[in-house]
Amino acid sequence: MLSRRTIPYRPDLDRRRLLALPLLGAVPAFAQADELQAILDDKTYPLASLSVLVQRQGTTVFEGHVGRRHIAPTGKGRDLPASSDTLFRMASVSKLVVALAAMRLVEGGRLALDADIGELLGYSLRHPQHPKCALTVRLLLSHRSSLLDDGDSYADSSLTLQEQVSRGLRWSGPAPGLHFEYCNFNYVVLACVMERASGMRFDRLMQEEVLAPLGMQGSFDASQLPPFQLANLATLYRQDERGHWVPQADDFQTVAPKPAPVPAHYPLGSRGALFGPQGGLRTRVRDLATVMAMLNAGGLHRGHRYLRRSSVDALLSEQWRHDESMGNGNNLDGLFQAWGLGLQHFIDRSRASWGDRLVPGGGLQAWGHLGEAYGLLSGMIFEPRRQIGVIYAMGGTSGDGNALHGRYSSFSPWEEKLLALLWRQVL
Repeated sequence: MLSRRTIPYRPDLDRRRLLALPLLGAVPAFAQADELQAILDDKTYPLASLSVLVQRQGTTVFEGHVGRRHIAPTGKGRDLPASSDTLFRMASVSKLVVALAAMRLVEGGRLALDADIGELLGYSLRHPQHPKCALTVRLLLSHRSSLLDDGDSYADSSLTLQEQVSRGLRWSGPAPGLHFEYCNFNYVVLACVMERASGMRFDRLMQEEVLAPLGMQGSFDASQLPPFQLANLATLYRQDERGHWVPQADDFQTVAPKPAPVPAHYPLGSRGALFGPQGGLRTRVRDLATVMAMLNAGGLHRGHRYLRRSSVDALLSEQWRHDESMGNGNNLDGLFQAWGLGLQHFIDRSRASWGDRLVPGGGLQAWGHLGEAYGLLSGMIFEPRRQIGVIYAMGGTSGDGNALHGRYSSFSPWEEKLLALLWRQVL
């Protein structure tokens, strides 16, 4: 049973002082702040923290941060509020950021979307039932490799990828390219391929190709965060049946994070899971807004070319669309309907408590990525034609977002309510 008790919150600062709120038509800014606070304090599904941003043509039109990035145990320290400087472990939204680095390598001629990845790895990695079908970066990015996750084993860095291949990987039945199956292990393999292509360790590659050029705070290794950023990193929570917020990840207020277990004389391309390419990026909502503005601008970042327009077009090229009559993929109970290269395409399919619809009444199609792990729910969703988009991070949830659906979509009830509020600012 879910607790229906509201968790009281008294921030050190008035919540309105934690919000950047420009004028938005006739709707009073504080009314939106109150709606955000109401979502946080919902009696049925309260949240530990909530950080959001809405953007139009590269400009922030609404930004809000409410709740607690750290909840101190009773009698031990003090609660810390969420703010514009709060970093979250963004879960699978990280995959979108990894896709940017992959496209930078493609642009530099160091990686090819449609080449056999075995040529870079130095050994064959193919579906045992379909040995003539080469695995490619395109298939990894679009979750059409036919690889399957085996529980949480994709995060195990104690074995090299080659050792895992020799022991046997999990595969779906269809040949690569014919079936969609969302798979975290795709990005572990991709990290190995990117290391081999670039000659750089994955965490350093991400700093050089994405975080530094875009001026983003964060890292794929919490131990590498500068002190100020580490102090602002949100602890992730789930609420137990008694209504207590229980830390799940990134609880570093009293214990420092351990560095990734990188072996001495680390061979590049051997242990792709070391830095969590499938979901380990810690960054701020504001920094994801920089990524979103760049994509909405066709690859331009502050007037300079970060990605070619053709690369952005490739990311936003639909590779798979769910066809129920063909059974051509797993749509995750309706949430996944179409996919590009490293990004989901939200195509506005809906029925009761099912589908990828973003707003009540429908009519909006968009691109982006969602995340869910350790009690966090996150999303970056944008519509490039009008250059609008929304970003959110929920640092602790009180129910299972995978099991509880909204009225007209497969989003959780609290995401559905939040998305309706955020999109209302720019539609």
